[in-house]
Formats: sequence, C-alpha cells, structure tokens
Amino acid sequence: MEAVKNFIQTVSGTVWGWPELMPLMVVILLGTGIFITLRLRFIQLFRLKHSWNVIRGKYDNPEDEGDINHFQALSAALSATVGIGNIAGVATAIYYGGPGALFWMWLTAIFGMALKYAEATLALHYRQIHTDGSASGGPMYYIEKGLGKSWKPLGMAFATLAVISSFGTGNSIQAFTVSDQVLSEFNGLLSPEHWFVQQINFMGIPVEPVRIFTGLITTVLVALVILGGIKRIGRVAAKLAPGMAIIYVLGALSILVMHWQEVIPTFGKIISQAFSPRAELVGFAGGGFLLFLNTMVWGVKRGLFSNEAGQGSAPIAHAAAKTKEPAREGVVAMMGPLVDTLIICTLTGLAIVLTNSHEVIVEGDRLNGSPLTALAFKTGLMPLFPWGDKIITIAVFLFAISTAISWSYYGDRSAEYLIGNRAIRPYKIIYVIVHFIGAIVSLEIVWGFGDIALGLMAVPNLIALILLSPKVIEITKDYFSRKHEYYKQ
Repeated sequence: MEAVKNFIQTVSGTVWGWPELMPLMVVILLGTGIFITLRLRFIQLFRLKHSWNVIRGKYDNPEDEGDINHFQALSAALSATVGIGNIAGVATAIYYGGPGALFWMWLTAIFGMALKYAEATLALHYRQIHTDGSASGGPMYYIEKGLGKSWKPLGMAFATLAVISSFGTGNSIQAFTVSDQVLSEFNGLLSPEHWFVQQINFMGIPVEPVRIFTGLITTVLVALVILGGIKRIGRVAAKLAPGMAIIYVLGALSILVMHWQEVIPTFGKIISQAFSPRAELVGFAGGGFLLFLNTMVWGVKRGLFSNEAGQGSAPIAHAAAKTKEPAREGVVAMMGPLVDTLIICTLTGLAIVLTNSHEVIVEGDRLNGSPLTALAFKTGLMPLFPWGDKIITIAVFLFAISTAISWSYYGDRSAEYLIGNRAIRPYKIIYVIVHFIGAIVSLEIVWGFGDIALGLMAVPNLIALILLSPKVIEITKDYFSRKHEYYKQ
C-alpha cells in the first residue's frame, strides 16, 4: 500500500504541476475563468437578482422538456458539491497550504461562477432529449455537437475521465471521510486497547473494524438510492441539501458570533499568508516562491474539488432542468460556487483558523481532514455546549451520502454516452464496490486519486469552454435582450 500511495502522490503532483513543474493546471483553470468572466462582462456580479428569481421558480413551466425543475437541478448539483469539500477539503487545504490557501479558494469560486454559467448554458443548448422525455447532457455532448464530429474523441476522453472521477471525487473520498470521522469519534470514546478499535487484517490491509462497519452502512444506503435514477435523486437532494447546509452554516456562524473580535484579524491572516505562508505550518521545505506556489496550488485544487467549476460535472445535472432557455439554467448554475465556496467553505476556514485548530498538535502531529474541522467546531462552540464536533459527524454523514448519490448520476450519464444504456447497471455495481473500498484505504491514496481524476477531467472541458465561448456569448445576448415574464400557473 505504501508503493501505491507513493505512485498516486507522484502522478497527482505531475497533473497539478507541483512541485517539479510550474502549476500549469492552476494557470489553465484560473486563466479560463478570467477569460470567460471578461467575455461575459462579469455576469456573475450583474445577474445575481435574475438568478435568484429563476431559482425561486418564477419562470418554471412544467410543460418544458426536462426531468427536474430549476431548484431541483441546483439542489442536485449542490448535493454533489456542498459536502466533503466544505468540511474535509478546506481542512486539507489549510493543513498542506496554510490559512492562505482559503484566499485562492475564493478566487477559484469568483471566476468559477462564470465557468459554471458557461457550462450549464452549453449543456442545456446541446442536450439530448430521449424518446421517453428524459434528458442527457454535459461536456461530452456540447463538445461533440458544438465543436463537430471530428472533436468526438475529446468528448469521449471527457466522459471516460468523468467515470473515473466519479469513483474518486464523488464516491471513495466521501466514503473515506465518513469512516475517518466515525473512527475519530470511536477513538475518542474507547481506549486504543479496546477490542473494538483494534486493527484486523482485511484483504492484507490493516483496517479498523469501525471503518468496515461504517463502509458497509454507507454502501448499502448509496446502493438503495442510486437505483432510483435522476428524478429520485432530484427529490432526495432537494430535501437533504438545504437542510444539512443550514445545520452546518448555523454551527459555523455561531462560532463567528461568539468570537467576533477575531473575525477581522482572521481575514487579515488568510490574505497575508496567501502570499507569505509560514513554512513551519505547511510543513513544506522550499524558498519563499515555492511556498507561495504550494499554498496557491492547494487552494485552487481544493477550490475546484469543492465547487467543481470548470470540471464539467455539474452541467450534467443542470442539463436535466425543465426549461427551453439555456441561459436561464446558466444563471442558476453560477450560484453553486457562491453558496459552496464563498459562503460555506469560508465559514469552515474561518472556524478553523479563528480557533487555531490547525496549529494544535495531537499525538505528535496536526489534525487533517474532517477531524480538524471537528476540533474547530468543538473548540469554537464550547461556550454553548461541549459536543460541537458531533455536528461535523452528522454533517459528514449526510453530505457524503448526498454527494455519492449525485455523482453516481454523473458517472452513469458518462458511461451511457460511451457505451449506451447497457453500461449503466455494471457501472452502478462497480460504483457501489468502489464506495466500500474508499472507506477502508488511507487518506493519501483516496485524496490523491481524486485529485488526479479531478485535474484530468477538467482539461477537455476547459478546452471546449474556450472554443465555444462565442456561442455562450450569442445565447447570453439573445436571452437578456428579451423581456421575460413570470410564468403563471
């Protein structure tokens, strides 16, 4: 397993261009976001009111083609993005890149809003409506239909990488984080000598029994739900995503309110360390410029993991929306990075840095992943009650299940594009198996694999967004040149 971990970390470093190379993936991602933002004249700032009205259902017409309404489409996309990236993702960014990594997550989100708009607009414009009325869409479709048949290999490359990424980003990482957090809870309750926390040998891998039991529980739940298809996913996500986000946000806001004197200084610390990170905190040996690159890469990488802007996954869900106006779903999609990263990830990061939880040494090392966020909530909410970390345990469980459910849809749409309907059932079986495997392997393997798939999946999509930007501009100008009346039922 050590050899596997080293191999995955090497490949991940190569994909993200660090430390041996310049951070090319970061340049490509942020560069494309800036390019689209300028071409759309900062649509993410000037069309927020219209976006809110669409989400509220002001323009919903039940007779339009598609599977789910605007709110359900956003909820399905958010259930795949608002999740582990907001809890464990922010924590790992701060662990490896310091508090300054949060600043680069913000930049990724701001420009990512324009990317999300472009992705969803193209996904609706080029989606495929099947004979049964269901819809399929996403980068593989707008690459092939928008750029032409000669570009289909790029669409197939995206779909292949989307299938692979669904196993990592949206599945095994979710399962691991749940088992990791639950294990942390049991280790806090039972002594290391207790029989329940003793390691056993499972397929040659030392695994705590609690990881196996947790993995079995989440695997069964995911398997039960994903058989329902996108309509059921939309209904489940519409109920789970807002509720679990509210619980988590209220907990984080309570920490900030009780420690309000530290909020402004914490923002200052984040911004200053975005450019001058502390070497002893990030555990990285190198000069000032390399330290800066390390912080930037971890911020952008975790920002992309959190909001998926530019990755090409969310447009697959948005393509199922009931609407005849591609730009209308585009303005809905661009709210994703705002809610996910600029609000929820910021609250997580502030809670961690404000309580100095990222500098606490436990058993010779600093905490990483969801246990770090749990420590921040426990410390920050201590004046109210001593079990703030339990909020993280509950949130991790709900976020992970919801994300895994939604990502299974992304993967099976990609598998269908590659092979056809006959690929969906085998894909889902493999997906369920990989979910269980993710619960029992190490953090470095799971997150490293997810980072590799994440970076590779984004490249074909970013190429398509640049080449199809004239079409996005054309659709946008046409849509906003017309007056749109509220739909009356």
